[in-house]
Amino acid sequence: MTRELRDAPQFYLTAPSSCPYLPGMQERKVFTHLVGKRAASLNDALTLTGFRRSQTIAYRPACENCRACVSVRVLVDDFRPSVSQKRVLRVNRDIVGAAAPNKPSGEQYALFRRYLDERHPDGGMADMSMLDYSMMIEDSHIDTSLTEYRRVESGGARTGEGRLVGACLTDRLADGLSLVYSFYAPDQARRSLGAFMILDHIAKARRLGLPHVYLGYWVEGSRKMAYKAAYLPQERLGLNGWARYEREPGV
Repeated sequence: MTRELRDAPQFYLTAPSSCPYLPGMQERKVFTHLVGKRAASLNDALTLTGFRRSQTIAYRPACENCRACVSVRVLVDDFRPSVSQKRVLRVNRDIVGAAAPNKPSGEQYALFRRYLDERHPDGGMADMSMLDYSMMIEDSHIDTSLTEYRRVESGGARTGEGRLVGACLTDRLADGLSLVYSFYAPDQARRSLGAFMILDHIAKARRLGLPHVYLGYWVEGSRKMAYKAAYLPQERLGLNGWARYEREPGV
């Protein structure tokens, strides 16, 4: 057996389960492990074909009768914020994002629990313990960073202080940033903190000279995933590869 065959990733298929996005549908996933020295390059390659990372697993939908889950990535160089996105940036001028150690804290977990209990009480992560959260933050064999978002009072320090209002776990890929998971204060709805964190990552990717920000799966017909269509221009992965989608006229 050649070395290439020995090093080739092994793929597995999950059993059918209820789809979390489309009522009455079943989902299956194909997955492989991301471990060892080749984890980063494998993750880069798999992301280009529609896979997502969760801890040391790369997965993508493999549903028999549905192709609703579509990988999307923002085209950083061409992105210009819409009127509503500019409002989000203005409202959150007092929010500062700063890199934090990839170590879980009680402050983070308390916010994480409030977010889940308010926004996703019936979701698959609803029962995550502090240990589960710790594994999500720490268990990665690739270049992963954690950004904390804090509200800075007038005249206060610009980083490391202030109320924690959000956090985002992000993978750095060869061609962009991939948002793995984010959560935020559920009592700050007017701020649209989820949108703000995406806009902040687009700005960060531009500073780093990276062409894409990967947002995961957009699911047509799912209210949970509808927001991802707002970051245009973007590319969506179809049967013929990545295709560009532009902003609608007048938007």
